[in-house]
Amino acid sequence: MPASNATSRFSDRVENYVRYRPGYPSEALRALESKCGLTPAHVAADIASGTGIWTRMLLENGNPVFGVEPNAEMRQAGERLLVSFPKFASVAGTAEATTLADASVDFVTAAQAAHWFDRARARQEFARILKPGGWLVLLWNERVTDSTPFLRDYEQLLLKYGTDYADVRHERTTDEVNQFFDPLPFQARVFDMRQEFGYEGIEGRLLSSSYAPGPEHANYTPMLRDLRKIFDEHAVAGRATFDYKTRVYFGRLR
Repeated sequence: MPASNATSRFSDRVENYVRYRPGYPSEALRALESKCGLTPAHVAADIASGTGIWTRMLLENGNPVFGVEPNAEMRQAGERLLVSFPKFASVAGTAEATTLADASVDFVTAAQAAHWFDRARARQEFARILKPGGWLVLLWNERVTDSTPFLRDYEQLLLKYGTDYADVRHERTTDEVNQFFDPLPFQARVFDMRQEFGYEGIEGRLLSSSYAPGPEHANYTPMLRDLRKIFDEHAVAGRATFDYKTRVYFGRLR
């Protein structure tokens, strides 16, 4: 996928992204502390930081963070939401060209984003900006697709109506994560997480996804009609649940 398309495809989804995208379990941060020696003194570059969901966790941990984000709308949302953190610096850059100085950060992180990167060029850039002994951390929340009847029907809805769901779903990339670290080894940890919503949240979560057709698309209205049917059939006390596996990969590049 062209980088310009990967960058622009979230522009009209910012508010739903802010309101309905899942965060990350605190265990992910604790794993980086125990396995990588992360302390509040370490400087991080959060690549494709978006609206700052993972960035905020690092900032709340006390870390200075460069939020590197190519999409203007997402970057501005992150600046607005993180304005109270003096250790946050917003940067207009990409994974392949961060604009950061050589050997300037202790950690490079990418949450829910690395499947959009040019792996070879991004790896070269990450190695350039990392200090000797620095760490690369890649995270994804993988939505479980078959653990409940609701999730099974939701997956079928995405396959039916998603514009390019089968092509861009990030679960395909985690199988190839070694390309970011090769030839050096990396470690992985997996944590459980969930979101519970009423119908408004279920719809907002769907519409935050880049592969969900927008209001101008012919599939938009029938998709939401079927989503409502799925929700009404499976909701318990007016609520439905998304289950996730949060996958964290970490290692050194040199």
